[in-house]
Amino acid sequence: MGELEPGRKYGLKTRLVRGGTKRSPNGETSEALYLTSGYAYDSPESAEARFKGEEAGFMYSRFGNPTVAMFEDRMALIEGAPCARATATGMAAVTTALLCHLRQGDHVIASRAMFGGCRFVIEDVLPRYGITSTLIDGTNLEAWRQAVTPATKVLFLETPANPTLEIIDLKAVAEIAHKAGARLIVDNVFATPVLQRPMEYGADIVVYSATKHIDGQGRCLGGVILSDEKFLADHLLPFIRNTGPSLSPFNAWVLLKALETLDLRVRAMCEHAAAVADALARERKVKRVVYPGRPDHPQAALARAQMGLGGSLVTFEVDGGKAEAFRFANALKLIDISNNLGDAKTLITHPATTTHYRLTPEARAELGVTDGMLRLSVGLEDPADIAQDLSTALKAV
Repeated sequence: MGELEPGRKYGLKTRLVRGGTKRSPNGETSEALYLTSGYAYDSPESAEARFKGEEAGFMYSRFGNPTVAMFEDRMALIEGAPCARATATGMAAVTTALLCHLRQGDHVIASRAMFGGCRFVIEDVLPRYGITSTLIDGTNLEAWRQAVTPATKVLFLETPANPTLEIIDLKAVAEIAHKAGARLIVDNVFATPVLQRPMEYGADIVVYSATKHIDGQGRCLGGVILSDEKFLADHLLPFIRNTGPSLSPFNAWVLLKALETLDLRVRAMCEHAAAVADALARERKVKRVVYPGRPDHPQAALARAQMGLGGSLVTFEVDGGKAEAFRFANALKLIDISNNLGDAKTLITHPATTTHYRLTPEARAELGVTDGMLRLSVGLEDPADIAQDLSTALKAV
């Protein structure tokens, strides 16, 4: 009892709470935490068979662990993906998803609006292995088409993008990728699987930083890669097994417990973010507010079609550049200054000096990351209290 029946279609809330659960003979109701690095075999013949892939079972926790496997299975069920593999961090998921199958001479097209760490991997790490890239305006479908070359193997994007909250047409970009014989990799961290499941629009691989909404309480690091079985067998498993970007069993257990409330948390955060975005738009010292759930967002219709709700992130800009943005942030009393996001606590960061500080001023200007821009991750506090803290702090600007 307690495990989901194979082949039956369960609702998202049920999958979040019970997906992937494998009970031991003790019948525990909370998922078991297997803090072990290795496993004992009944015989050397059994060990040989497992290493050859002829016998099912765990061999070493770098390759697989029962607690980690439950987290992976649950994530696959939530996403509607054939399979999933967990990693130690979100950036490990992104890097592994790219490097496990790209080779010297391959080409990557990526939307230029993305997390600074992802951009570093594409612009600085991949070229070390002879992999070239082209960065484009991800909202411009013709730019994707024009960037395709015979060597293109991957199209990579975030939507909503960090920190500009651009929305990219997943279905259209997937069609461009597949026409070119390439794979589409989507970083879905801002939307979460509650609001958006890119595989439903044609994405081949989806990556998450589980550190963000999936944990949602600022406790641990983690990442996930979701793909089909062939990609897993041909590329992902050999790479993870031999390079070791593995998730710890303890972090997997924390993430399993967090998934039980993911739907509740994300929907509440979206409701709060929408109210806070509207409150910020009424403030005269705010130059502009960017929120996918507002009708004035440049891709509002696409956001509604792909995501349903606007998400938990709000980006806004104050006059006066870095000095006034810092003055505002220093005047906050309730909201924490932190570069994390998706937390139960509301967090704010200044992208130009944190997540995107490695970019040149020209590159930041091209993205629209100004010195007065602030990225707000709205949490579970009373939205009136969040708005009041923001309004009070704006008086310092």
